[in-house]
Amino acid sequence: MNTAPNTPFYASQAGEVNLFEQAWQHGLPVLIKGPTGCGKTRFVQHMAARLNLPLFTVACHDDLTAADLVGRHLVGSEGTWWQDGPLTRAVREGGICYLDEVVEARKDTTVVLHPLADDRRELPLERTGELLKAPPGFMLVVSYNPGYQNLLKGMKPSTRQRFVALRFDYPSPAVEQQIIQAETGADERLAAKLVHLGSALRRLEQHDLEEVASTRLLIYCARLIKAGLAPREAALACLAEALSDDVQTVAALMDVVDVHFD
Repeated sequence: MNTAPNTPFYASQAGEVNLFEQAWQHGLPVLIKGPTGCGKTRFVQHMAARLNLPLFTVACHDDLTAADLVGRHLVGSEGTWWQDGPLTRAVREGGICYLDEVVEARKDTTVVLHPLADDRRELPLERTGELLKAPPGFMLVVSYNPGYQNLLKGMKPSTRQRFVALRFDYPSPAVEQQIIQAETGADERLAAKLVHLGSALRRLEQHDLEEVASTRLLIYCARLIKAGLAPREAALACLAEALSDDVQTVAALMDVVDVHFD
């Protein structure tokens, strides 16, 4: 399949592009799990452009209701009318509905996905009396960070088992360097230094860090350095301070930075 000129850059790593395409062709929903900033959202954006499909993205949160996804009646000066939510629009238009961090949504909200995520591929709209059949182009994609899971915020087995699952992780050093160079225009030397720094910071995962340095943060750091900010200053803002609020932990992270940017 030829990639459109405006397709967001994405460096394939382990056959995920082909698997996603096969899932779409066979009407299968996809679940993507992986740490923060590893490229889950960029991958979905890339695939939507690659498949020439509209993309409807929903950032899930505790207060997300089924009506936020499906739609609701609105009242105005000209009376009452129905407004589709992003899930309904994706079904009507045959696009991708992407629910980011789906485990943040309430379980009674995600149940609305069940008839779309099995062989029925339909969305009942109780308030309008419609039963929408998803066209061939429609695809449901959800993502979450397994590191955030707990007993209160986990995906129900009845929901999880409706999806084809992809596990993402941070890229290999060679691929991560390619990504940083492509996203920021950084030269090979700077990109390589940031990749090595990121790898060193990730080895400190057990040292009072809730998260490790993501590819996204390395890209931010490269952009600021390219803009003229001193590497240490950029690393402090984009990496150390972004990863911890603890002063001693930040200082320890900056010791690692100093080894790589002496």
